[in-house]
Amino acid sequence: MPPSVSPRSLLGWSAGGWPTESADAGRSWLVWAGCAVAQLGLAAANGLVMVICCAVLLGLVFEIYQPPSQAMIADVVAPNEQVRAYGLLNVALAAAGMGAGLLAAFVGRWDLRWLFVIDALTCLLCALTVRLVLPADRRAAAVKTTDPEPVIAPWRDRVLLRMLAAGTLFAIIYLQIMITLPLALDRAGMSPSDAGLLFTTSALTIAAGQPLMRWRLLSTMSAPAAFVVGYGLLALGLAGYGFARGLPAYLAATVVWSVGDLLLVGRAYALVAGLAPPGGKGRYLAVYGTSWGIAGIAAPILGTQLLQHAGPVGLWTAMALACLLLAALQPAMVRAATRPGKAEFQPKGTDSKAAGTSVPERQ
Repeated sequence: MPPSVSPRSLLGWSAGGWPTESADAGRSWLVWAGCAVAQLGLAAANGLVMVICCAVLLGLVFEIYQPPSQAMIADVVAPNEQVRAYGLLNVALAAAGMGAGLLAAFVGRWDLRWLFVIDALTCLLCALTVRLVLPADRRAAAVKTTDPEPVIAPWRDRVLLRMLAAGTLFAIIYLQIMITLPLALDRAGMSPSDAGLLFTTSALTIAAGQPLMRWRLLSTMSAPAAFVVGYGLLALGLAGYGFARGLPAYLAATVVWSVGDLLLVGRAYALVAGLAPPGGKGRYLAVYGTSWGIAGIAAPILGTQLLQHAGPVGLWTAMALACLLLAALQPAMVRAATRPGKAEFQPKGTDSKAAGTSVPERQ
């Protein structure tokens, strides 16, 4: 489930690494309080200027939260369980997305201002939950050592920058589904509203497939193999969109690419978290997260131009070929990230010592 994407995403993700390294987890409730203030401002807005200001504030505050929230998962979950943890986070977001759509359809019949009020109340509830349930970090006293402190310079990490390039391409592909699919359905002679049914089918597939990730075949699958299979299924499903005729064919193609997404989700974030030196996860994840901001600008332009000049078949064929390109390139990036001297990224059931690399105690 992608984050909200727009130029403000670049600013939010760029600042998003700061709370993880400079403030403890227990203070993240302030972010949700800020979201609530922005939502109430939207509900009370009586002019375009106030709407724009509150919308920008909401986008910035929300985007700032995402990198530290992902870094907290990497901090408290064992490396061999991080992929499943990020997958469960994705399921929660998918379920919330379905619920939010139903809520918007119900409340929107009366007044959209009430939707922002309800959103503000849920943000306040989340802030209260975090404040009461999530404990503040207990920072250990600094230990004197002659070892130099690790340099945290994510923009100079070549492996991370290659991951950023791959992540940007993946985000562009994914956003074609979220943004361009309704337009492509209309060009194919179907109702654009059918996209909602396809999105729900995808969310249900990902949620229902989570228990399958415990199967030994999948839980012990190496990261390079998972990327190849995942991108292969994503390519097959998107190619199916190009040649589908009728809703059942679109539903079948959606299930196929969603299974591929199930194998991919969380792996890139776990890999990026493993690249980061101690104390740098938030900033590394923030840099990687800018891929969605870049894609949010490029994807609508690219998708609409492809749709206009090449039609639905050309659009989805191009996206399928891009998936195959990622399937060919991503394994090499994984091997570069897990070579000796880098944090190990491995599936459950493997022995880090046998692999010849070391796993940080907390990651």
